[in-house]
Amino acid sequence: MAAVSDRPAEGRHENFVVDSRRTLGYRFGRSIIMGVARTLFRPRVINAAEVPATGGLLIAPVHRSNVDFAFPVLLTKRKMFFMAKDSLWKISLLGRFLIAMGGFPVHRQSADRTSLKRAEDILARGEVLILFPEGTRQEGPAVAELLEGAAFLASRTGVPIMPVGIANSDRAMPKGAKLPRPVRVTVYAGPLLAPAPLGPTGRISRKAIATSTEELRSALQAAYDASKAL
Repeated sequence: MAAVSDRPAEGRHENFVVDSRRTLGYRFGRSIIMGVARTLFRPRVINAAEVPATGGLLIAPVHRSNVDFAFPVLLTKRKMFFMAKDSLWKISLLGRFLIAMGGFPVHRQSADRTSLKRAEDILARGEVLILFPEGTRQEGPAVAELLEGAAFLASRTGVPIMPVGIANSDRAMPKGAKLPRPVRVTVYAGPLLAPAPLGPTGRISRKAIATSTEELRSALQAAYDASKAL
């Protein structure tokens, strides 16, 4: 098990606050991301209407490429929050852009309590959080064992999870590629999954987390398969 860290990681933005406003900077950045995605990848977005208009939501996409971060934005006009590796904050301008877009840093070499608390706060406030349950980029058609963070956060905050399949992003920008190439991508939003209920003591058992995580894995595999079949 990874060590648990409360320490400020290098480049971390310590003053991050949950701001649900779609500021001018956010709308400008989102328009750039959507414009590039639509030009290069001509995305087909399936079941976007299933995204709740209000309330906390954890979006859990499959992860096969560095460009995957762009596609959940196409599902809803709601502001989205996400984790990004803390080393990106070493570049001051990039760090400010990520904050404006709803990003906050995570120290990936340990179990980062600060980032976990921020993620929980985002969901508890009724916002949308993108969390890749596979952790890092994976390869191949099978969704393997997931990290338990998504199931844990959903249970703690009582929010549903939406599994999202993304087909062909691995062709658009495979591992090791420096630049993306124009390949049509399909984004498929699967049915919402209810969070595992808390126990009588207000905690979630390890068994319940494991069961919920396996349910998410199966649902994410189904969404990924559906995206590739279209």
